[in-house]
Amino acid sequence: MKERRVYTILGLLLLLTFLYLNYSSSSTAGFAIKIPIPWLQPRMGFIGRNATRFVDISSGSPLYVNGWNSYWLLSSASRDSVSDMLRRGRAMGMAVCRTWAFSDGGPGALQISPGRFEERVFEALDFVIYEARRNGIRLILSLVNNLNAFGGKAQYVRWAQEAGENVTISTDSFFSNPTIKGYYKNYVKAILTRRNSYSGIKYSDEPAIFAWELMNEPRCVSNSSGPLLQAWIAEMSSYIKSLDKKHLVTIGLEGFYGPRRSDKLGVNPGTWAASLCSDFIQNSAVEHIDFASVHAYPDSWIPKASLEEKIKYLSSWVDSHINDSENILRKPVLFSEIGSHINEKRNGTYDRDILLKTVYDKIYESAEKEQAGAGALIWQLMVEGMQRYGDNFSLIAREHPSTHNLIVQQSCRLAKLLTRGEANRTADWQCSKLP
Repeated sequence: MKERRVYTILGLLLLLTFLYLNYSSSSTAGFAIKIPIPWLQPRMGFIGRNATRFVDISSGSPLYVNGWNSYWLLSSASRDSVSDMLRRGRAMGMAVCRTWAFSDGGPGALQISPGRFEERVFEALDFVIYEARRNGIRLILSLVNNLNAFGGKAQYVRWAQEAGENVTISTDSFFSNPTIKGYYKNYVKAILTRRNSYSGIKYSDEPAIFAWELMNEPRCVSNSSGPLLQAWIAEMSSYIKSLDKKHLVTIGLEGFYGPRRSDKLGVNPGTWAASLCSDFIQNSAVEHIDFASVHAYPDSWIPKASLEEKIKYLSSWVDSHINDSENILRKPVLFSEIGSHINEKRNGTYDRDILLKTVYDKIYESAEKEQAGAGALIWQLMVEGMQRYGDNFSLIAREHPSTHNLIVQQSCRLAKLLTRGEANRTADWQCSKLP
């Protein structure tokens, strides 16, 4: 009788496990069976840092990042597209994806108004995180936009105005107004304390989250607001750490040097870059910021330059930020957006590939020396049917074999630098089959 009871329980557990692993990601007609059992999730360690390198805390192994951006995962109406994108990223050897964890105001928003959330959209974010873990992918989750897309800081300012706050139309008040800062903190708390409806795991306990990003590309209208941004970074990074000590925190900077960096202004893509309120070194030096972030868009920032000039600029840009991160900040630096247009071939090679390889080579050289260049994320990858979220820098990798192979090559050579840990599992992609 006792044995029969044990077998019955084991049978039920096996049935539940089967249903969970095979049907929980079904998106047919919105149908999904959810059995949120934390211990059924694939094993994965948290990522921390040791001086200028990322490390897998569970194994102590260093981690070098080859990854990508797909900001649209939360907004996708198709869970199949989310799963497909994550599988394709993993198949190219990439292990980190950066995406939006915000949608403020407007149709289909996650945050309808301050502190009010649409559960259906929150469940979509649950699925992105859950499915990332199932595919061995970690996520950098950005918490608000500097730009107006998906609400952004402008939406927070409008909410404050609607509440009767005496704030100017300048979005710089996002960084200083107590009410607006309260809105942001409440949002952050709601995200970090959320329990995933698919896995049963609280976001703050989820190792598939690589890092929290304070804002996508913070800028101010007036450069005099620089101290406000600096104080905001310090306050919000400290607040996140008070709620979540397991995850890394970064800012989301583009990497521009501020007007006081007279020795660095020549590295900027133009005089305009120093007037946007941010300063790479000062901002990134904040105590609770774990790693520096940098973007690179030579086609947008210096559009009239020749390819040779863009390569020269990009090389200097990457070298400067790796050196500053290694010698001044003593933190890893992640080039979290690398974007280039799809141009015509020149002598059989696309400009995009030449510029991307310039960054990849610099990252590999730094990683070889065990220095601060920790990785790069291409902007941005799509799957079929998601092109409405695309821009001039987006691509479906399988439609561009040379870029696809370049990504895989970077994954393979970074993996070969490692001798331990899950980052060395090269069986997921076919390095040996590359041309």
